[in-house]
Amino acid sequence: MFVRRIGPHPHGDGGGNGSAGANNCPDIWELESGDFAIIGLERTTELEPLLPPDAFLDPGEAIVVLPRHVLVKARENIPLE
Repeated sequence: MFVRRIGPHPHGDGGGNGSAGANNCPDIWELESGDFAIIGLERTTELEPLLPPDAFLDPGEAIVVLPRHVLVKARENIPLE
């Protein structure tokens, strides 16, 4: 199901967050389906009331916050297609 990590390991060289594995380990994974799984901070309760009028959460969806540095470092590993 999980095919590969997109970007650097959150605890390895270039992880950038100083985590020792106890917490705060945001990550991006490519799945066999080609979709991406995001490990981040679940912030639905806090952010849902602030969504723009044209944005919606369907049942089973959540707002997950991914720190900017994680996506920026993963950028070169994100497939274009």
